[in-house]
Amino acid sequence: MSRGSAGAPQGAAATTFRHRVAFYETDAMGVVHHANYVRYLELARVRWMDEHHRPYTDYLDANLNFAVTHVEVDYRLPARFDDEVAVTVWLEWVRGASLRMAYAIEGTNGTLVVAATEHAVVDGEGRVRRIPKDDRQAMARLAAPLD
Repeated sequence: MSRGSAGAPQGAAATTFRHRVAFYETDAMGVVHHANYVRYLELARVRWMDEHHRPYTDYLDANLNFAVTHVEVDYRLPARFDDEVAVTVWLEWVRGASLRMAYAIEGTNGTLVVAATEHAVVDGEGRVRRIPKDDRQAMARLAAPLD
């Protein structure tokens, strides 16, 4: 995960959605509880698939899931109740049975969170499966360009 500036690299298919922080998402300090940012990542990831690849439900119909194997979250600034945040997601890479998504969550004061998730494709019994070749190739065309 890049520790530098946030945002999708040029050439990567990205999705941004806005979310207004609900009171129940905050903790006793009045800021968004850290676990809720992981929820925002999932919402963004599913929307990215809808907009750029194919609906996640298509994979479910094929008895495949993208199991989370790794999460990185770099908290920079807090979000508070009623703040509007913009969650941007893009695909960093895709391999035979795995992929990595990167995220930037922005608020009115700047970058709140920089994050990444890695996923392994598994069947309904939890066995690792290769991403179907056509899907893997389609996603590779959407990924961030290699440096």
